[in-house]
Amino acid sequence: MNLVDQLINSALHLDKHLAEMIQIYGSWTYLMLFLIIFCETGLVVTPFLPGDSLLFVIGALGATGALDFRLSAVLLIIAAVGGNTLNYFIGNTIGNKILEASRLGLIKRIVKKEYIEEAHAFYEKHGGKAILLSRFLPVLRTFAPFVAGISKMSLPKFTMYNSVGAIAWVLFIMACGYFFGNIPVVKNNFTYVIFGIIFVSMLPAIVTGINSKRKS
Repeated sequence: MNLVDQLINSALHLDKHLAEMIQIYGSWTYLMLFLIIFCETGLVVTPFLPGDSLLFVIGALGATGALDFRLSAVLLIIAAVGGNTLNYFIGNTIGNKILEASRLGLIKRIVKKEYIEEAHAFYEKHGGKAILLSRFLPVLRTFAPFVAGISKMSLPKFTMYNSVGAIAWVLFIMACGYFFGNIPVVKNNFTYVIFGIIFVSMLPAIVTGINSKRKS
């Protein structure tokens, strides 16, 4: 495995090897975490990077003192806000060109048509709240700001929902890891726990959708 493959593999599975990486890279780990969250939320071609699971593990390691919980939270909130903002401007400026490229097969495997359609439908249904709610929905959180940019959502409105959503997402998932991540049964059933957290975090979007249907 060459160096590039090692870096990609480390990024994709950082949530599983984070404790080891802290020992190897020390303070540089914070920069790596910042970049992972920034890219996962900011680049439409990287929805596969770890988000929820990584934040959970960071919270768990924060409880043990291996990472500074407060510093991590501040850095990752900035990364999440900045990532979504970049994604918004990408959609706003060259979004249509990216969609054309995906239709021609240039980046079709990553920017899938169904992802864009789901994000657009979610955005149309929930408006500005879609930016906040999509934070808790894997894949959609990468494409929602991109669609908002294409749809020419006003920047002040986007920034407000973006900031609130980033703070809520980062603090909620990290807090779950902080309080529950080091319990043996949680450690031994990590995958199921992450799915459970994703389900719980999706409840606001589910409730909003149900209420919208009732009103209509």
